[in-house]
Amino acid sequence: AIDARDALAKSIYAHLFDWIVEQINHSLGTGRQRTRRSISILDIYGFESFNKNGFEQFCINYANERLQQHFNRHLFKLEQEEYLDDGIDWVSVEFVDNTDCLSLFEKKPLGLLSLLDEESTFPKATDLSFANKLKQHLSGNPGFKGEQDGAFKICHYAGEVSYDTTGFLEKNRDPLHTESIQLLFSCKSDLPKDFASVMIAYSQNKSSLSCHLLVDSQKQSVVNKFKAQLFKLMQQLENTSPHFIRCIQPNNKQRPRQFEHDLVLHQLKCCGVFEVVRISRAGYPTRMTHQQFAERYGFLLSHSVASQNPLSISVAVLQQFSIPPEMYQVGYTKLFLRTGQVAALENAKNRMLHGALRIQRNFRGLHTRREYYTLKKGATALQSFVRGEKARFRFDYLFKRWRAAVLIQKYTRRRLAATMFTDQLKNIVVLQSVMRGCLARKKFKCLQEEKESKVINSKVRRDVRNNISQVRLCHEMNGEYPRQPVVTELEGRVSKAEALLRDKEEENAMLKQQLEQYENKWSEYETKMKVMEEAWKKQLSSLQLSLVAAKKSLAADDMVTRAARTDTTPTHAQYDSEDTMSTGTHTPEGTELKYQNHNPEPRLATGNSDRRINAVNHLAKEFEDRRQVFDDDAGFLVAVKSGQIGSNMNPDDELRKLKDRFATWKKDYKSRLKETKVNLQKVGSHDEKSRKRWWGKKSSK
Repeated sequence: AIDARDALAKSIYAHLFDWIVEQINHSLGTGRQRTRRSISILDIYGFESFNKNGFEQFCINYANERLQQHFNRHLFKLEQEEYLDDGIDWVSVEFVDNTDCLSLFEKKPLGLLSLLDEESTFPKATDLSFANKLKQHLSGNPGFKGEQDGAFKICHYAGEVSYDTTGFLEKNRDPLHTESIQLLFSCKSDLPKDFASVMIAYSQNKSSLSCHLLVDSQKQSVVNKFKAQLFKLMQQLENTSPHFIRCIQPNNKQRPRQFEHDLVLHQLKCCGVFEVVRISRAGYPTRMTHQQFAERYGFLLSHSVASQNPLSISVAVLQQFSIPPEMYQVGYTKLFLRTGQVAALENAKNRMLHGALRIQRNFRGLHTRREYYTLKKGATALQSFVRGEKARFRFDYLFKRWRAAVLIQKYTRRRLAATMFTDQLKNIVVLQSVMRGCLARKKFKCLQEEKESKVINSKVRRDVRNNISQVRLCHEMNGEYPRQPVVTELEGRVSKAEALLRDKEEENAMLKQQLEQYENKWSEYETKMKVMEEAWKKQLSSLQLSLVAAKKSLAADDMVTRAARTDTTPTHAQYDSEDTMSTGTHTPEGTELKYQNHNPEPRLATGNSDRRINAVNHLAKEFEDRRQVFDDDAGFLVAVKSGQIGSNMNPDDELRKLKDRFATWKKDYKSRLKETKVNLQKVGSHDEKSRKRWWGKKSSK
């Protein structure tokens, strides 16, 4: 049971180790298809020799023997064979060769490993029978010594090691029962199940799990597995360029600052370090082919060589630098140098290269400085042109912003003034309405009182007359006459009432006369308005005719100029509108009269016919707009004057203001029309002088 448990634990440990390595390689993305070159580190076991050495030490020391042979082969055999093959003088260095020891392990059919596998196949074999078998077959080998109680000794290159055969056969078999594999299959985790499937692939037929294990003992023994892995490792090492690092243990107590001389000396002897030092002293660590040496140091020759073959050049270089003949040897294909001889050649090469680099540096610096100054000069000229263009563009942009700010200020101030005027006008209209209402109410009250007084007077007069007639009638009937004072008083009242009536009639006649005068004046105003409107139309027609003639002459001049020029670069031409004046009059009903005075200030640039035509079109459009505005305002005043539109404005004052504004605009428009004609004439004469701009002149130069 203990052996089965240990076998299962070792199997799980081995498969877990393989699984971890596989996962690491997968995460690093390594593989044959991805990796072409690699750097590997092999940490070898190191020889083990204890008081009691078993099967584990047997396998470890066998692996160390194989690795030591690889070490000897690379450091001793191959290097000395290279010296002899190249035909140089060389005295062979003796070293410990462990070929006999490896033959003792690997020889078939009477080697240690073969006998162990053979004994493991017998069911009734024991460790003692295995020891006796070794003594029987290997007693004549000088590297093997049999001992009592199942022990034997092997002469390794590091010294003799005694092994106890107890447990050799059992550990070599390392049985893994079917029940253990089924136990792993029953686990809930997937990882033990994967391990069990791998174990079955190595230890069981593929027919079914219930069959018995068909184990090939010769293939499934631990020694065979270990040997196969070791040979695979050696094959990988043979395909690489090895570098060896020997680690020396200073003491067995694992304490710092303690150095056991005997232990260190024993390790140096066992590892073959003394032989390595001896070969390094007597050997030639630096070796190069004649072609490589000539290519690397041939340029150091101060004079030319008659023969240009690599061997002659290599020898000439060595003689020039006075290298002693005992410090180098010339082989058939290579040149062998002792330690420290390449340093002089490398120093001379470095000095030569530094001198060449200094010359190249100065030449390249001069060439680069010339290119830099040329580029700097060109960049400076280009920067000056670009900065000038940017400054001009910036100036135009700021000028437009300034004009826009002035225009915004103008419209803002006009809006504020119009709002203030509208508020004042509303207040005045409200005040006038209140005052007129008050006056109208007073007048209406007076008219009512006058009407009531007339009615009362007529009633009094009628009553007085009736009373007088009654009194007279009574007195006539009675034969009496009224007294004179009463009659006189009544007659006075009647006369006063008649005089008051006459005054009111005269006042009414005067009011009718004033109304007739007002109507006559309004008819005169209408006649004047019609006459002024006809005069404005005639003047506007004449201005329009002159503007059309100017446009025709401008088009003819532009066609002549285009036919005469072949290559003209236009400059900027633009027309910016100047301040625009606007006044408004609001009626109580909300009607608003607007009068605008456009004052464009043309900025003309030569060579741009489209811009000139746009300038004339701008004046024509302004003319049409102004005519429409004046016609609308005059029609509105006529409607107000005739009473068709109710308004509190004074038509006479508004008509006078409109006449003044028309005269002012007419005078300004004529002056700007003349100025435009003069500018267009200047453009035609100046067109040929400014055909190219600065960059055109620069490119022509």
